[in-house]
Amino acid sequence: MQTRCDTYVLAKHFNFDALQEHFATAYRTCVYRNALHVKDAAGDVFLFDYGVVVLWGTGHDSEKRILDQLSVFLEEPLEEPIGDYFTFDLAADGATRIRSDHITLNSSDIMVKLAVSHGLAQSCKLSELEAYAETTIESTAYIPRNMAKAGSTQLGRKAISRMRGQLFLVESEILLHHALLDTPEFFWEYPELEEHYRGIVSYLDVAPRVEVLNKKLQIIHDMFDMLADEQNHKHSSLLEWIIIWLIAIEIFFFLMHDLFKFI
Repeated sequence: MQTRCDTYVLAKHFNFDALQEHFATAYRTCVYRNALHVKDAAGDVFLFDYGVVVLWGTGHDSEKRILDQLSVFLEEPLEEPIGDYFTFDLAADGATRIRSDHITLNSSDIMVKLAVSHGLAQSCKLSELEAYAETTIESTAYIPRNMAKAGSTQLGRKAISRMRGQLFLVESEILLHHALLDTPEFFWEYPELEEHYRGIVSYLDVAPRVEVLNKKLQIIHDMFDMLADEQNHKHSSLLEWIIIWLIAIEIFFFLMHDLFKFI
């Protein structure tokens, strides 16, 4: 029988300590490195501290109830959750595999679901970072176009400073979560489960997508450097004009005093 496996990015982070305490009072729970397993009556829920939840077979009503409970533990919630949707079943023979968004588990062991959930959660978090980088690049695309046409950004110093700050925040946010895209430390403790994780991240093209994200990050970094150069140029130009005017004033007073004897 095929049932649903849904993954959502809800926020930058969960308030994980408070979240653990809340669910421990109403559900059977188990804490792992960076993850919490919640045993729901209808299925299994895995919560990852970087704002991702993976729900296995919970059904629509249970899923809605759990998502509603999570809403109070979101830190920097997304305007719209990002979701990935799969189906799954159990087949004791062969290896855990995924085809056409259908996951076949080779064991009912909860640890196998957790290993697969790590891959699903990473992929969904990567989707958030991809969208973040893409939105930033699109919103700042006019800057290099202006420089190509006019030789400068046509932005004032304050506007350049604000834009540099925005790009720096985006770059920092992506770099902060970049380590999440490596093999989770969970598999240092359970190396025998890594094959389940590897199959999922390979299907979801996590490695190629990380490479593309790195290229987008480089574009953001290059734009950041370009704005820094432009700001330095404007500052240098201002200093040059100040020096020119000071020299001009000095010459004016020299002429008035020494040549025309007015002062």
